[in-house]
Amino acid sequence: MMRKMAVLSVFCCVIVALIAGCGAMEKMVEPTAKTDEGAALDLPPYDGPRARAAVADFEWKVGGGSSSTTISGFGASPITIKSSHNEGYAQGLRDMLTTTMVQSKRYRVLERQNLSSLQQEMALTGQGYTDKSGATKGKIKGADLLIMGAITGWDPGSSGGGGGIGGGLLGTATAVMGAVGGAFKKSSMAMDIRIVDTNTSEVLAATRVEGVAKDVNLGALAGIAGGSGGMGGGLSGFAKTPMEKAIRTCMYNAVKFIAENTPKQYMKY
Repeated sequence: MMRKMAVLSVFCCVIVALIAGCGAMEKMVEPTAKTDEGAALDLPPYDGPRARAAVADFEWKVGGGSSSTTISGFGASPITIKSSHNEGYAQGLRDMLTTTMVQSKRYRVLERQNLSSLQQEMALTGQGYTDKSGATKGKIKGADLLIMGAITGWDPGSSGGGGGIGGGLLGTATAVMGAVGGAFKKSSMAMDIRIVDTNTSEVLAATRVEGVAKDVNLGALAGIAGGSGGMGGGLSGFAKTPMEKAIRTCMYNAVKFIAENTPKQYMKY
């Protein structure tokens, strides 16, 4: 009898341990992903009507169509990396500004970049492939404001270098080599921002914003334009470098300016 009770006691202990283990495992695999709320923009709380805005393609006004960056710290001869174009950078910056404006909760940002996809959907509806609930012409909302940006300064901070490091695998590799070799010193970015009335073409406000960084400590800036998940598009090569901090600082200054200088009469949706 005593033996049976001992076996039963051990069995109960095993069951309790298994239940506790399952609870701990469930707690371990609990999702931790979070959505950025734009709190890092340090704007006053806002829950009122919003303005309809669209972000235009960014202009690249730094040098020509190509650039080069010199990286030292790899023996006697420095390495020079050439980039054939900066379209990937401009596109990535435009996406970041769009995201940050949405995070500000003050704008109904209208998509203007991928209209070709909408046109394809409209074609399917017009040809009878989809029901009447599909996309149709004349339903796309118009923007009252157009946000225009021009990149006027771009220095990833490589010693002796100017311009940018190419995106993709080349950008990632060179950014890592630069960080390891101690090539990155001070990074900076500058851009001109204009708020334009789409009905009159009047420039309502304009300024030059700048971001400068000597380290990779993002702090509150990590929550701006995509959060701490890294840089998108052609900007991925600058992730976890001082240039990422300079870019996010520039986006912070840009959206702060836009939010603080949008006339109240446009906040009506």
